[in-house]
Amino acid sequence: MELKALFNLDPNVKVRTRFAPSPTGYLHVGGARTALYSWLYAKHNDGEFVLRIEDTDLERSTPEATAAILEAMEWLNLTWEHGPYFQTKRFDRYNEVIDQMIEQGLAYRCYCSKERLEELRHQQEANKEKPRYDRHCLHDHEHSPDEPHVVRFKNPQEGSVVFEDAVRGRIEISNHELDDLIIRRTDGSPTYNFCVVVDDWDMGITHVVRGEDHINNTPRQINILKALGAPIPVYAHVSMINGDDGQKLSKRHGAVSVMQYRDEGYLPEALLNYLVRLGWGHGDQEIFTLEEMIKLFELEHVSKSASAFNTEKLLWLNQHYIRELPAEYVAQHLAWQYQEQGIDTSKGPALTEIVSMLGERCKTLKEMAASSRYFFEEFDGFDEAAAKKHLKAAAVEPLEKVKEKLTALSGWDAHSAHEAIEQTAAELEVGMGKVGMPLRVAVTGAGQSPSMDVTLAGIGRERVLARIQKAIDFIKAKNA
Repeated sequence: MELKALFNLDPNVKVRTRFAPSPTGYLHVGGARTALYSWLYAKHNDGEFVLRIEDTDLERSTPEATAAILEAMEWLNLTWEHGPYFQTKRFDRYNEVIDQMIEQGLAYRCYCSKERLEELRHQQEANKEKPRYDRHCLHDHEHSPDEPHVVRFKNPQEGSVVFEDAVRGRIEISNHELDDLIIRRTDGSPTYNFCVVVDDWDMGITHVVRGEDHINNTPRQINILKALGAPIPVYAHVSMINGDDGQKLSKRHGAVSVMQYRDEGYLPEALLNYLVRLGWGHGDQEIFTLEEMIKLFELEHVSKSASAFNTEKLLWLNQHYIRELPAEYVAQHLAWQYQEQGIDTSKGPALTEIVSMLGERCKTLKEMAASSRYFFEEFDGFDEAAAKKHLKAAAVEPLEKVKEKLTALSGWDAHSAHEAIEQTAAELEVGMGKVGMPLRVAVTGAGQSPSMDVTLAGIGRERVLARIQKAIDFIKAKNA
């Protein structure tokens, strides 16, 4: 059944979801998956996606974290129709609503000292009662509004908050379990739970997709929305992501920041495909284009169970996308890796050629850039193990012969280079490996590379011939 029908939503109201991170650090993969689910649900329903920066924690929020979140969202291509909105720029609006609530008796000023509240809590714990405010100031009017105070929401005392979670089903919380929440601090700043409510109301949010750690906030927020006469969105609380060891995902499991995955050489398509499958699926399908995700995604099919992060699976997906996406697109992301590694690619093969040559053997773009350095710049020495195995005295003759053949070529391309290697092996009556392996170490400095014909074509005639001579000189010097 469609969510709109299930939750009695007006079918004429456009679906609007939001992602609302706090800028106290980078965007982690759990947050990115929440953003993706929220974004997909909006797109699936021809709706709109709102980006909101919840920066009311003035001590911990930083401009650097905000910039990092925006950069990650843009890298993932999770575009937004509205925003980014910043809660710190909406304090006047929040305080306007709070003042109205005080006038209407929906909220009240609380002048209790920290000492009184501490004593109250100790008494309740001693009586094995759940600690909660006793509404002392609801009935005490002996104070002036000018005195230091907080403002509390007057939570209902009777009944329960009941809501149908789109992922978890029916959830019911007794109002007796809920406190009279502080909605404005002594310094005049509104609190998180209140700001969220006003934002969701003002921004017309119809569906709130967020982590299960927010479940305890939901009944409080619903009660405030009801008090304001605001519509109640559909809530969907998604499970946490664990590491391979079953523990909550953290830094010890490796990269947890979205941009770390960019830095490590993953394509955004691979990370999105991987994240969407951490708790959602469509049959046995593993590979999803963004268009397929949008077409197929439904909140009802999101799992209630925690998901386990599997780096090997992500690597497999990344290699798939390196191979399958247009080389021109992959090359754009690869160019960033070369820049980060300080490799000048202005002289050498086109990056699309590198993608074509190394796409089958590299799992990440970082690996691809590092392992193709020899196409663009000289190397100081040969890999020790490869040189010991292949740059022996017996390699001098095939290297000299193949250099002679390559020098004589009228054109320089993979086909001509292949013929030169074949002719050398034939004339010396040895296997191709006796020519190809010393040649590979000579021109790349290492024992692994794409096939020698395309490698030689990519490196270029002058550098190939110079490197072969360098290898010959190296062998002769070693055996002198």
